Amino acid sequence: MFQAMGKIRFVFCFVLLLLWGGRPGYAKAPGDSTALPPFLPLHAALPELLAFSGPTVHPDSASCIIPFSRAGNLILIKARADTTEGNFILDTGASDLVLNITYFRHYPKTHTSGQTQTNATGSSQSVIKTEVRKLNFGTLKFVRAKADLVNLGHLENSKGVKILGLLGMALFRQCEMIIDYERNLIFLHVVSKKEANTYKSDQLQDSSAYREVPIYFKEDKLVTRTELAGRKLEFIIDSGAETNLLDSRLPDKVFDNVTVTGRIMLTGTGNRKVEALQGLLENLMIGRQNVQNMQVIITNFERTCFSYSGCVNGVLGFDFLSRQKIGFNFVKNKMYLWK
Repeated sequence: MFQAMGKIRFVFCFVLLLLWGGRPGYAKAPGDSTALPPFLPLHAALPELLAFSGPTVHPDSASCIIPFSRAGNLILIKARADTTEGNFILDTGASDLVLNITYFRHYPKTHTSGQTQTNATGSSQSVIKTEVRKLNFGTLKFVRAKADLVNLGHLENSKGVKILGLLGMALFRQCEMIIDYERNLIFLHVVSKKEANTYKSDQLQDSSAYREVPIYFKEDKLVTRTELAGRKLEFIIDSGAETNLLDSRLPDKVFDNVTVTGRIMLTGTGNRKVEALQGLLENLMIGRQNVQNMQVIITNFERTCFSYSGCVNGVLGFDFLSRQKIGFNFVKNKMYLWK
């Protein structure tokens, strides 16, 4: 049954934003999510300048609280790219900054030879690179940030919201981030070199309130190890995914823990559609936490294999991440799951 779904190609940079573009019940009228309150700085201490593996960041203060709104299950943050200000999606499944070419088409472009981005329905487009002179959100300021130019029109149409781009992992590699879905707040701290081994948010002082899970980066994708039916699995952690995904090529003993509830049509660019199964997953071990009744879509992961490091087995998206307050320290490679 699971093999009959065929080979479905997709890339995590923006796949789940496109593939869920036509999902009913989440679209909002234009303007519903465009007005966000300003960021709330925690303190005004100016740390040393920090260099990311990507852009250089000049924080006005080490910590800030960033309010967010949602378009469906996607987190929207106010950010400014040069002179253009508006909604960006927080997307830990994207490697880098992504700009919607609709609003940045006048930027200088570099076409990457032989590279394409392909979504879950098999639709693909070539990779176009550009650079932003200044990018600001919260108290963080990035200079000469590299970005991919992508057409996000299909996503905008499905959500009814103007979306300027995606904020990917390259922007947060030197940060601790705590996402409070219940209060619609992101707590962000830029970890300096001096505090790399010692910094911990006040929210993490009571270690009995949360579980700590190791995370790591696999070719710029944020990954954690899980266990299901005695099998070790790797899942990408993707705040830009509106649901969880599971590879249809996994053995039958894994799917003994899945109750199929129906079928769903995935819609990509050009309105191309493919059918996939959806269901409820039981007994997924993430660290010491046994996750029950987790919604999943079952699809073929053949095209998600990395260049040298093999494939992943699934994606942890909104349906998992929003179950509890969740935090990440990308310097220490730790994830925090509140109980």
